[in-house]
Amino acid sequence: MSVGELAGLLVAVFWAVLVTLLAVVLVRLSRVLKEATVLVSAVTEQAVPLLTEAGAAVRSANQQLERVDEITANVQDAAANANALSSTVAATLGGPLVKVAAFSYGVRKAVAKQNGTLTLPSQPGEREELARLIRAEVRAATAPRSGLLARVRRAVRG
Repeated sequence: MSVGELAGLLVAVFWAVLVTLLAVVLVRLSRVLKEATVLVSAVTEQAVPLLTEAGAAVRSANQQLERVDEITANVQDAAANANALSSTVAATLGGPLVKVAAFSYGVRKAVAKQNGTLTLPSQPGEREELARLIRAEVRAATAPRSGLLARVRRAVRG
């Protein structure tokens, strides 16, 4: 065998080994690609229903939030109505009660003056009641004169 033939044989053996190694690599690569394809299809099969359920959950949460918004608006309306009603009742009943209390206090003061003894309310409850009635009268006198509450007051007073 000559040197050229030996070199040709070595190149042929080298190419045979190289092709064999490449064939092994390609076989393993094809297995990996098959497994990846199976994995992707399994993930797709499971992900689509999960995404559908997530969309349904988001829609349900949105509906619940809309209901909560409606409830909050109703509670705010009820609170505003209760506030207007309490102010109207305080203005309607508070003024006459303060006037009656002031009148009775004036009568007691006049009677005490005629008897020669002038006294202030001595009981703490009487003092607190008189102070509360005076505060209610001041609040009623300083209440806004426009808006729904003022119209209700005017309608009640005649």
